[in-house]
Amino acid sequence: MSAPRQLDLPADARAARFRTPGLVLAVVCVAQFMVVLDISIVNVALPDMQRELHMSQNALGWVLNAYTLTFAGFLLLGGRAADLWGRRRLFLIGVALFSLTSLLGGLAQTGGELIGARGLQGLGGAVLSPATLTILTTTFTDPKARTRALGLWSAVAGAGGATGVIAGGVLTDLLSWRWILFINVPIGLAVLAAARLTIVESRGEGERPTLDWGGALTITAGLVALVYGIVETDTHAWTSGFTLGFLAVGVVLLAAFLAIESRHPHPLVPLRLFGSRALTGANLIMVGIGSVMFTLLFLLSQYLQDVHGYSPLRTGFAFLPMPIALIIGTQLSSRLVARLGVRTLLTIGPLVSATGLLLLSRLDATSGYLHLGLPGALTTFGVGICFVPITLAATNGVDRRDAGLASGVINTTRQIGGSLGLAALLTVATDRAHALASSGAAVAQTGGYTRAFVVSVFVLVAAAVVAALVLPRPPRAEAEPVLGTAPMAEPLAVTD
Repeated sequence: MSAPRQLDLPADARAARFRTPGLVLAVVCVAQFMVVLDISIVNVALPDMQRELHMSQNALGWVLNAYTLTFAGFLLLGGRAADLWGRRRLFLIGVALFSLTSLLGGLAQTGGELIGARGLQGLGGAVLSPATLTILTTTFTDPKARTRALGLWSAVAGAGGATGVIAGGVLTDLLSWRWILFINVPIGLAVLAAARLTIVESRGEGERPTLDWGGALTITAGLVALVYGIVETDTHAWTSGFTLGFLAVGVVLLAAFLAIESRHPHPLVPLRLFGSRALTGANLIMVGIGSVMFTLLFLLSQYLQDVHGYSPLRTGFAFLPMPIALIIGTQLSSRLVARLGVRTLLTIGPLVSATGLLLLSRLDATSGYLHLGLPGALTTFGVGICFVPITLAATNGVDRRDAGLASGVINTTRQIGGSLGLAALLTVATDRAHALASSGAAVAQTGGYTRAFVVSVFVLVAAAVVAALVLPRPPRAEAEPVLGTAPMAEPLAVTD
């Protein structure tokens, strides 16, 4: 008798043919690639967005900040929700929301509409990203298979960051900036269709945690108020009632967040974690690294296109050495961390990046590409050196059961630092550009950028000092690097 045809099989049997670990891995990797791609792909298109939607320099910063603030504020909550309501369900919701808001962003006719869509897109990413990781860890139960799967997941996430700068240039140059958002729609639809066939529903075992909505809302609203108050100093003095009012609201909301975390039975961020010097120091360092990285890509994109007249495509290729240098730094540090130790690498890495930024601070309106490309690559190389040891510092400094949560906190901190740093450094650049306005647009803009790079040098030197003075001296035998610390990757939210 011949074997039954596929159409003769029961529906459950036909569905089971698609539920292989390899296909699950492919689906979640593509989803994570889409989320990571959307960070780096936007930077190259910012000048085109600014011109078409008539956005100010400060408003343009919100295209990034709206995404990162909602992403950071709801990331840990998204991980908890996936455990509580089902990982497959939250994965599908996250993909659908991310794709829909990408479409809305691509259709935006004003800067406000674009910023609103980006904020909702960050919420979609916060739901989607942690679900991809938990689906992987529950699908691959064998330790060796799980290690290989997480390694591939991390590599794909890193490739998303490196690919974004090129893809952003190609799409913006050949089509328009809107296609950097539209491209998520067909990818998202394909992922939704594949996920429904391949992923099996699962939920967290043991105690059923309640969701800390109050914590997520207060930290997000508090950060938005702080960033808005800082950004608007371009038009309102630091001592004005407007600025002080928003800063005060931000501080009050962040204080409310701390109060909620101290009382909630299942807080997003258990405050006991920060009893660890290693975790506290790692988060302080990450704030500096995040602020510099976000600002570097933002300002260099403006410099190349507005001052030197680069096309988006040429700008994308001009950025390419930077993520490559970051990947090299990450791989090098993973091999050196056991020999040199976490504290040594976290002192060296920021100082290497500070050297690159010091060289960038010497740019003028006529500087050639080598004066930008090599210092930019040196800066990201130093950042790459920090990625593995900073995660080790955060996770080795806490109880084993809190390692996943600590990893999620450190990556959330990177997004928060990026938003706050971009707001502050963009204000520095704008103030300096206004002071040089009589020298011509190109000279004024370049002067603003270089002043922001000078301030960034001090930020990273401070990070190196924190590493040397705050981090405890660890034993030589370090734990193996934590997987999921891919360069340019979106933060992971692993629930405890």
